[in-house]
Amino acid sequence: MKDRVAVVVGTRPEAIKLAPVVRALRDKAGIEAVVVSTGQHREMLDQVFSRFGLRPDVELNLMRPNQTLAELTGRALSSMDATLEDLSPRLLVVQGDTTTAFAAALSAFYRRVPVAHVEAGLRSGDTRNPFPEEANRRLASVLADIHFAPTALSRQNLLNEGVSPDRVLVTGNTVVDALHTLLEVPCSFEGTPVEDLPLHDGSRLLLVTSHRRESWGEELENICLALRDIVERHPDVRVVYPVHLNPNVRGTVLGLLDGMDRIHLTEPLDYLTFVNLLRRSDFILTDSGGVQEEAPTLHKPLLLLRAVTERPEAFALGLARIVGTRREDIVREAESLLSNPLAYRRMADAQNPYGDGQASDRIALAVTRWLCGERPLLHPSEELLQTGRATVAEGPFEISA
Repeated sequence: MKDRVAVVVGTRPEAIKLAPVVRALRDKAGIEAVVVSTGQHREMLDQVFSRFGLRPDVELNLMRPNQTLAELTGRALSSMDATLEDLSPRLLVVQGDTTTAFAAALSAFYRRVPVAHVEAGLRSGDTRNPFPEEANRRLASVLADIHFAPTALSRQNLLNEGVSPDRVLVTGNTVVDALHTLLEVPCSFEGTPVEDLPLHDGSRLLLVTSHRRESWGEELENICLALRDIVERHPDVRVVYPVHLNPNVRGTVLGLLDGMDRIHLTEPLDYLTFVNLLRRSDFILTDSGGVQEEAPTLHKPLLLLRAVTERPEAFALGLARIVGTRREDIVREAESLLSNPLAYRRMADAQNPYGDGQASDRIALAVTRWLCGERPLLHPSEELLQTGRATVAEGPFEISA
């Protein structure tokens, strides 16, 4: 009889980072991996699952129009409780810092189901930034039995909080696994929201994503105004901005940027299209978490539209820079990359700190050993990941006042 492992996803980033984990778990003879979807980003989830040849085994369909975080958390908690009672898994796998991850981990704790946390140990040092993600991931860490840290710095964060070293395994980030898989898939922009854009006319392309809750309002307005300034100053620059479906985002972005010359607002992109647009771009402006890992993997300079990051490794190595949400700061840092080829090359040529594309295999092997009652032993080739000999400055990294 196989050991049942439940893998919970709710958002597109979770699906991207857990799809290779699900596939690696299903390659293990003794494991039955069951995918539970809360549907926190339903349309985006379906796009990702189809790209990886997966589909949810259990659909909870928790989203409601304009629901509060408390309402979503409450529904997730009660729905996951019933699901865990029905599935009786030996282990629950959650990923990252979403409301889905926290609520599922808490529900599993109440049911006495052990929890494995993928992408554990990220810390910004500020529970209000990003909100509510920083609190979600800290709370998930308290509830987790196994911590799969993406980097040595993330592992050290957990050790500093009192987590036992034998419960933490540095794996690399599973988003690198996903990227390696999808970059082998032939891609055409035909039939996508960007098919009619002049992406090959010699223009420099800036890819933008911004949707975080703490950016709604004045901060998002500043970002939009900065984008207008950049294209007005540089006639050879185009901006592509896939606009999130949340009405708090769309209202601001469409109100300030719709119809602007060389600023192309699109509907959300499926992940394969987004990855290939990322590969085509010159650099990225984002407030996203996952893009902070995807851009360095593809050697694309990144400007972070936030005041603090929980992913400092790329910033320490020079692949990314925190610019915040002040209009003049965004413009100044973008100007540096557009006008200074040496500054651009320094960011583009730095080494990616987020892994080698084998994170999911390490996770699946560790889960197998854990289910058999073994300590997750390391292969000699993995020792470097655990010791963290690569030079990475201490986080969190913040913009100076």
